[in-house]
Order: sequence, then structure tokens, then C-alpha cells
Amino acid sequence: MEHSHDEVLGVLGGLGPQSTVLFYDLLTRHTEAQKDSEHLNIVISSHATTPDRTAYILGQSRENPLDTMLEDARKLVAYGATVLAIPCNTAHYFYHGLQQQIDIPILNIIEQTVLFLKECKYKNPGILGTTGTVKAGGYQQMCQSAGMRCHVPDEKSQESLMHIIYDQVKRGEEPDEVLFRDICRAMIADGCDVLIVGCTELSLVAKDMTLPLVDSLDVLAAVSIAACGKTTRGFDPALTAFAGKVRHDRS
Repeated sequence: MEHSHDEVLGVLGGLGPQSTVLFYDLLTRHTEAQKDSEHLNIVISSHATTPDRTAYILGQSRENPLDTMLEDARKLVAYGATVLAIPCNTAHYFYHGLQQQIDIPILNIIEQTVLFLKECKYKNPGILGTTGTVKAGGYQQMCQSAGMRCHVPDEKSQESLMHIIYDQVKRGEEPDEVLFRDICRAMIADGCDVLIVGCTELSLVAKDMTLPLVDSLDVLAAVSIAACGKTTRGFDPALTAFAGKVRHDRS
């Protein structure tokens, strides 16, 4: 059963801005459509001055991002959003606080990525994300519940990932792809059978790399398209099949 044309995806973005641009591009490129009116109805909030999520999680800041995120989510709902997506893994530390106060469903990038990994029969994923995401433990908990063991980078590799995210991508600098590949290869050598691109800034680095990667932003885009009653195109066949099940479940 098709969803109503009134289905509207609200994107709680700006966390950071380049990731939001990439997410919108993924939604547009991967929706099966022959004309403008067959694409998703989308409203985007790109609140770049939202307090830093990792700094709050690590106790380096007292500014709680939840207050800003909640205000923006309510604005998206008031504008007509019927389902929300947050293209930022670290921000999902505040997921339950948001969902408790918002009456429409919020897609969970961590949960959906782990469900996709389980569908693909992976057993030992590794997480590539901010220190905030790693310390929050969302991926580790979800993986454990799904019968998988989630590996995290060693201290030096985690520092290097934060350097790529904060000192390069967020500043608009060219990311060090060689350093990123070295981190990935070390984790694969350490026993990971797949690596989760668990930071949407790293999605900008990981594109087109021939490594066993699952990009959480791709998963969120596919699930968002499906949640709005549309069909995906151009994704990996396994992700297309996964999104199709989501679409069927929401029909």
C-alpha cells in the first residue's frame, strides 16, 4: 500500500552542515522518481549553532544540545513533518529524550544500521565515529543485543579519527584519506569483518573506498525513503532489500 502524498520527512540537520547536504543529495539521488512530484517532500532544519554533541557527552561543555534539538524538532513537526531523521550519529545520544517529547516517529540511525548489519550476517563490526559516539556506547549496546561484538578503535586511532572529523572535514579542509584507510585496515586486521561509518562527517571521506564499509548515512537515507513510502534506487542490493522491508512494515 502506498503512503499518502502528505508524508513529509523532517531532517534535523546542521550537525554538521556538510553531512546534511550529503544526506539531502542521497535522498534525492536514490529515490525512484521520473519527475519532481515523485520525490520526497522534505523540510530541513540546518541549525549549525547547536551546541557540540561530543563536548557535552564528554563533560567538556555544560550546554545541552537536547534543548536546541527539541526546539527544532517541534518546528519541523509544526511545518508538517510526519517522520524525522537526524543525520548525525553522536546526536542519537539524545534520541530517547527527543522521542519522548515528539509525537511523530524519529528514525534511529544506530538501530537501523545495526539491524542492517544483522541482516547481512556480520558478526564483528568495528565503529568509526566521534569519541562522543564511542563513549556513549549506543553501537556497542545495539550490537550486543543483536548478537554481535562491536570493536572500537585504539586510543591513537580514535584521536586520528577526531582529527579528521574536527580539524579537517568540519573546517572544510581536505580529509586525510590515507590516514583513514590505515585506521580501517588496522581494525580489519584486528578481526573486524565490517566497519561502520558511524560519523556522518566520515561519510564524506569514505565514499568510493574499496573496503568492507557500511555507511550509516546510506542506511538512514534508504530507510527514510522507505518510511515515506517511496522506493530506493542505486543502493547496494542488500540495502535496497532491507529498505524494502522497512517500507512494507510501515505500509
